[in-house]
Amino acid sequence: MSAASPVFSNRPFAAGAWLRAIIDSSADAIFSKTLDGVITSWNAGAKRLFGFTATEAIGQPITLIIPDDRRHEEEAILTRLRAGQRVERMETVRRTKTGELVQIEVSISPVCNDEHKVIGASTIARDISERLRHAEEQDLLVREMHHRIKNLLSVVQALVSVSRGRARSVDAFAEELTSRLAALATAQQLVLNQARDEAPTATLGEMLTILLAPYGDDQVAVAPCSCPVGEQAATSLALLFHELATNAAKYGGLSRADGRLAVTVNEDDARLVLYWRETGGCAPDEARAGFGSGLIEAALRGLRGTMSREWDGQALTTRLDLDRSAVAC
Repeated sequence: MSAASPVFSNRPFAAGAWLRAIIDSSADAIFSKTLDGVITSWNAGAKRLFGFTATEAIGQPITLIIPDDRRHEEEAILTRLRAGQRVERMETVRRTKTGELVQIEVSISPVCNDEHKVIGASTIARDISERLRHAEEQDLLVREMHHRIKNLLSVVQALVSVSRGRARSVDAFAEELTSRLAALATAQQLVLNQARDEAPTATLGEMLTILLAPYGDDQVAVAPCSCPVGEQAATSLALLFHELATNAAKYGGLSRADGRLAVTVNEDDARLVLYWRETGGCAPDEARAGFGSGLIEAALRGLRGTMSREWDGQALTTRLDLDRSAVAC
């Protein structure tokens, strides 16, 4: 046997001392009790978990750490122990010295004397509060993901259903649908980053900047806007700005190399008034109103907003009046 290997003496007290050292160094709470429910031993792990020292706990009833509404569990446990049965991995709640409730997992085994008669029980307890908290957070994330996916699928289904009958061709349908989905993906990524604390809270100015980035810095100017964008509003805002930008690229200020788009926002505690000013484009043609206009109207309803347009012969100014609380939710 190597020098590093532990050697138990034939003397009983040496093996007992070794066993006590193992128990006392365990990270788990390990303690014992009589069949009358009186605590007879208490390791360091039990002190860390429940707050009572061995002196304070030993000799006290086990109800010292059992909340009143859990007393029935102890009677059931003692009944099983007297029958020689073991309690495997039971999740329950116990009380600490400060009165705080802690969620634990326990395994309880009967202790027998030399005549194989049950004289008490040993308990191993482990704090599972952190594990349960992580499980609850994971469940919340899964439910949130399911909710978001369901909402996005509903939006996609609506886009496909309504636009299918109005598309000029399959290629045009695919192109328009793809661009709208890309705008939605951009907005959702911004909100997801915000939810994971990967970036500061997304603002309306940031969303506008990101959605208009494909049109270039030379033609687009976006003034800062500090109003936060909520995850519920992100879809409506993405569709709204995408439709305005698409119209500008087809007929308005972004349809010509010398055209310009300037976006400014006046904000107060209740409303956001956004001015979308295009220069260098054509006069608006109401005959072109179609599915895109329907999307804009639907988005505005979700944002509790209104829209008006004014053409002065050189520039088209679109005025959006939005509810600030709807944008932030």
